[in-house]
Amino acid sequence: MAGALPGTLAAVDPTVAFAELLSRPEPEVDLDRVALLIAAHARPDLDVEAELARIDEVAAGCVDRDLASVLGHLFGRLGFRGNPDDYYDPCNSYLDRVVATRRGIPITLSVLTIAVARRRGIDLVGVGMPGHFLVRSVPDAGLFVDPFGNGQVLDIAGVRALFHTLHGPDVAFSQSMLTPVGPRVVATRMLNNLVAIFSSRRDQHGRLWALRLRAAIPGASLEDRAEVAAGLAAVGEFSEAGRWLDVLSFEAPEPVAAGYRRAADRLRSRLN
Repeated sequence: MAGALPGTLAAVDPTVAFAELLSRPEPEVDLDRVALLIAAHARPDLDVEAELARIDEVAAGCVDRDLASVLGHLFGRLGFRGNPDDYYDPCNSYLDRVVATRRGIPITLSVLTIAVARRRGIDLVGVGMPGHFLVRSVPDAGLFVDPFGNGQVLDIAGVRALFHTLHGPDVAFSQSMLTPVGPRVVATRMLNNLVAIFSSRRDQHGRLWALRLRAAIPGASLEDRAEVAAGLAAVGEFSEAGRWLDVLSFEAPEPVAAGYRRAADRLRSRLN
């Protein structure tokens, strides 16, 4: 199977598997597996290996090994589309549901496009343009794909026009916004989306698992990890929240560390 990890990892908790996978050198990390491990937190019975095999099947249906054929297969024959009518449904962020429903948001449709193209020998990378994730060709740095826009192929001028359509004509555009991003940035952006969605729905438990995963990504900031403590407190896990802040207090500079210690003490006082 494409991108399979050693068999012993299949039985590991998805949070452990997610952290282990993203600790690897980024060229060794398959985004589709990362995305499915995120989805496994929403659906604990999700069989990640079976879902990867499903993506194998999607790719196998594309006969030719060129980008035009992949895009025609995904967005023509199979009818994958953006889901503007229910954009903030968390299912749009779960790759298994995107494959099943053929609807998603820019970042998950991009992950799928990259995954299918990889299986057909085509090298694509994600581009984290503000407000709208895109895909870029590796051999042709001036060729972009908008998976949310039905797989439309764009040049730099087309990307600039899309940016101004989204943000307004007076917002400055820079080609630095089109720098390719690796799996850790993609995972962080996916989880930021979920944190925002769960927060808007007041789903504290969903928000907590998304915060925990985000904090497990190498390079996660102190602020991201402190948010886990706040998420734990929101579901009444005051003791564990305090422990998180205790750990952070040893890493943070003063006076931030002192603030973490005081917050931990306040949380523990709520246990009495």
